[in-house]
Amino acid sequence: MIIAILSDIHDRLDYLESALELINDKKADHALFLGDFCAPFTLDALAAGFTRGPIDAIFGNNDGDPFLLSSVAGKYPHFTIHGQFAELEIAGKIIALNHYPEISKRLAESQAYDAVFSGHDHQQYVHRIAPRTLWANPGEVMGRFGCPSFGFYNTESDDFEHIAIPT
Repeated sequence: MIIAILSDIHDRLDYLESALELINDKKADHALFLGDFCAPFTLDALAAGFTRGPIDAIFGNNDGDPFLLSSVAGKYPHFTIHGQFAELEIAGKIIALNHYPEISKRLAESQAYDAVFSGHDHQQYVHRIAPRTLWANPGEVMGRFGCPSFGFYNTESDDFEHIAIPT
């Protein structure tokens, strides 16, 4: 299964639209969002733009109106907001989501998960923690601190790939 991993959109709808084209071209089966939509209209664009499968999301530190974001998400049966943390089982993999790398690193070090994904620092990285746990940050859709990006996680090969968003 191919899972699209996105973080830190910060209302950059133009880059989100480009990312969604690549995600839909790849025929991703699932999407995970790691926080910082910012405005509810960004959540709406993500939910409307990816309908091939479920979207699981968590809040980041710049998601200022969780009630309105949750209300918008409620319009989409394929969209679930889990709060600050999510523990999911997808295609036989146990996956943890948290916005903050400091917390996510500890989750990965626990070896309780097959994969842990974080955002917040807008950096692209992939770490293998001992033999079991992949810990990755897809970078930022926003593109403020570097090349806008997201990632694909392949549950069969247990690999993560960063994808540059054309600007």
